Amino acid sequence: MLLLILLLQAVTGTADGLNQEGAGYDPTTDSLRFAGEVHLRNIRQLTFGGNNAEAYWSFDDQQVIFQSDWMQINSQGCDQQYVMDPDVPGEYMLVSTGQGRTTCGYFLPDGRILYASTHANSLECPAPPEAGERYVWAIYDSFDIYVAESDYDNPELLIGGPGYDAEATVSPDGRFIVFTSTRSGDLDLWRYEIATGETIQLTSTLGYDGGAFFSRDSKRIVWRASRPEGDDARNYRELLDQGLIEPGELNIFVADIDGGNVQQVTDASGANWAPFFHPDGEHVIYSSNYESIGRGRPMFAIYMVEIATGVTTKVTHSNTFDAFPMFSFDGKRLLFSSNRNASRTPTRDTNVFVADWIAEPEAVDYEFESTVEEKQMNSPSSPQE
Repeated sequence: MLLLILLLQAVTGTADGLNQEGAGYDPTTDSLRFAGEVHLRNIRQLTFGGNNAEAYWSFDDQQVIFQSDWMQINSQGCDQQYVMDPDVPGEYMLVSTGQGRTTCGYFLPDGRILYASTHANSLECPAPPEAGERYVWAIYDSFDIYVAESDYDNPELLIGGPGYDAEATVSPDGRFIVFTSTRSGDLDLWRYEIATGETIQLTSTLGYDGGAFFSRDSKRIVWRASRPEGDDARNYRELLDQGLIEPGELNIFVADIDGGNVQQVTDASGANWAPFFHPDGEHVIYSSNYESIGRGRPMFAIYMVEIATGVTTKVTHSNTFDAFPMFSFDGKRLLFSSNRNASRTPTRDTNVFVADWIAEPEAVDYEFESTVEEKQMNSPSSPQE
């Protein structure tokens, strides 16, 4: 019987057969779950082609907003914003204009949505960055932040002006928006007060500061940042002048919502990014490729770090690309984007997945992680902005 259980685990890539998550759960049927993913169960795929990423919950956990370039739902060619019911996979509603390029959609507590878009500058997709063999992100000056009512029609400009304004998220208490802007001459975090329109700068150290989120109690923010020095700083400046950044070295930081009490949470090589607070406020979940640095093929996994101690737990083990983790507001589910179950060659699809979150899993046997690695050897990862 033990041999049969182990063989089933090797075939499906699931965790061990001890049913550590409670009676009634059979890990051998959880086919999208890999060995070692003890915090996840009942993983379900929500999108089914193209590049789908930055999926975020509504505050009532009833809807998900995400961006997609999937030609089956988006013939326009570059990312647009969609909303779906996470319990009805495969049904999506376009909520952006369908023009220009969009990024970083997010809900407000009252059901409205925010997103950044270039459509006011041009109805066409902006030209992709030209950087030869280098992997870079484009910082389009034409990105401004829009707000749309719950019917999603007629978005209105909320935060704009010269330069890049994007990556906006909302505090759970509905008071503030944090966003990234080049209005200071660098890529810094700014805070916008919804009731008054007052805007204050939160970061001022040279380097990219972006992808910020609020804690559940709305008292802190977490974000990704680069801190280049010497030649790296000159290279950063030169690229930024061209509207580009090279996200090679990023780490995770937390601070109070006024920008005070800054604390660096990770100190690892590579890109440590896409952070989100655990509901307890004491941990941060994020994505990193640090384990694959120097090993050729880049791989991104999701990790969780305790802010006070730096103790880190690896959450995903697909050995492809896992990123953009976000806890539901009730703390019971985790959204993330992944190349697992990819079907397109050679670039592979990035799709949105949802899983039940197991806060305190029992100990498991990692004997078959090597089998999973062999299974994924021909599955290249595709990191997204």
